[in-house]
Amino acid sequence: MPAAAWAVTAASDRSGQRRGDIREALSDLPGLRVIEERPGAEPGYRFFILGLRQPVDHADPSAGTFEQRLTLLHTSADRPTVLFTTGYEVPLSPRRTEPAVLLDGNQIGVEHRFFGTSRPATVDWSHQTIRQAADDHHRVVKLFRKLYRGAWISTGGSKGGMASVYHRRFHPDDVDGTVAYSAPNNVDDREDSAFLRFLDTVGTASCRDALKAAQRQALLRRDEMVARYEAWATSTGSTFRIVGSADKALETAVLRAPVMFWQNRSASDCAAVPAPDATTEELYRWLDATAVLSVYADPVAEHFIPYFYQLGTQMGYFDVPTAHLTGLLRYPGAVEPRNFVPRDIPMRFDRRAMPDIDRWVRLHGSRLLFVNGAQDPVVAEPFRLGPGTRDSRIAWAPDANHRVRIADLPSQGRAEATAALFRWAGVPVPARG
Repeated sequence: MPAAAWAVTAASDRSGQRRGDIREALSDLPGLRVIEERPGAEPGYRFFILGLRQPVDHADPSAGTFEQRLTLLHTSADRPTVLFTTGYEVPLSPRRTEPAVLLDGNQIGVEHRFFGTSRPATVDWSHQTIRQAADDHHRVVKLFRKLYRGAWISTGGSKGGMASVYHRRFHPDDVDGTVAYSAPNNVDDREDSAFLRFLDTVGTASCRDALKAAQRQALLRRDEMVARYEAWATSTGSTFRIVGSADKALETAVLRAPVMFWQNRSASDCAAVPAPDATTEELYRWLDATAVLSVYADPVAEHFIPYFYQLGTQMGYFDVPTAHLTGLLRYPGAVEPRNFVPRDIPMRFDRRAMPDIDRWVRLHGSRLLFVNGAQDPVVAEPFRLGPGTRDSRIAWAPDANHRVRIADLPSQGRAEATAALFRWAGVPVPARG
C-alpha cells in the first residue's frame, strides 16, 4: 500500500485493527531506509531505527549526501507527532519525551548532522551550521507529514532545545508549537556577565565557597591528581591528543566543575563537596563524578567535536570565574571551544547568527514554550519574548536544574504550559483523575 494511502486509511495501530502496516509505509517514503525495528517499546508503540538520505549542503546538491539517523516511536497516524531535535546523537532506545507522553503521540528523533553516524565519509565542517541543521529538520517534517498529517510539536533539551528554536526561525510553519527545555541564548559571545553573576549568586554562600575551595585544592594537588588521571588513561587506553595533555584536561575539568555541579546537582548535594582536608582520592572521585573526567580524553572528546565546533563558530560559549584560582592556572582560555576541536579544522566565529535568532524570537516567534530551571547556569542567558512574540511563554521551575521538566513547574505554571501544549496540538486537556 503506498505511503500516502496508508496515511489516509490506516486505523490506530494500538487498536490491533490495521488496514496497512507502518513498516511498509516507511519503506515507501523516498530516501528513507528502515534499518531495524527494535523491541522494548511501551504497549501500543512500535520502535524503528531509520536512515534518511540528506544533502550535505541544502543549497548545493553537488556537495553530496549523507545518511541521517532517525528513530520513530509509532502509535497511531491520528495522534499528534512530536519532532525530537536531539542536538547530539539520537538515543537508540524507545524513550518518549515529555511532550510525547503528555500528548500520547508519535515521536520522531533526529540525530544532529555530523554527530554519531550521521555524517559523510569526508566531513566539510563549514556545512555544520544552524541553517543546514534547520533544513535537515524541515526535510524530515516534510517527508513524514505524508504519514502523520495531524498536529506536530517540536521539542528538545539544552542544545536540542536550541535546535528546535533554530528550526522554527527558518521554517516557522513546519510545526504547530515548540517546547524548548533548558535552551540558552548567548546573543553576544563577548558578554558573559550574566553567566558570571549567576555563578556568584546561585545557592548559598557556603556552598559556593566550598566549590571554590575544592577547585583550589584540586589544583594545589595537581601532581597527584594528574597522576591518577594518567593512570586511568593508561588502564583504559585513552589519550589526550585533542585537548593536549592530562594536565590541561584536569585544569579544564576543575574550571568547569561549578558549572557542571549546578547544572546537574542541587543544594542538597553541597554537603558532599570535599572539604579542604579531604584525601586526594576523595577529591579526585568527586571531581570525576562532577565534571566527568572521561569527557576530556580522546575516546569521548572525539564524539563532541561537532558540538564544540558549533559553539566556536556560531552558538558561543560561557566564561568561568578564575579570580580565586590566581597563581594556579597554566592554560589561558582552557574552556574555550577551540581547545576541543583539532587544529586542522578551521574555525571562524559568525557574530550574526545568534542575534538573528534572538531577533526572530522577539519579533516574529509564535507558539514557543521555554521551560527553564532557576538553578541551571546554562540558562543564565535565556531566551526572552519581545513585542512581536505571539502565544508564547517562558516558564521557570524554582528549584530545578538542567534536567527540568514541565512536571517540575509550580502548579499554575504547569497548568498553563500544559494547556498551551494541548491547544497547539489540537487535543483536549485530559481531565484530572
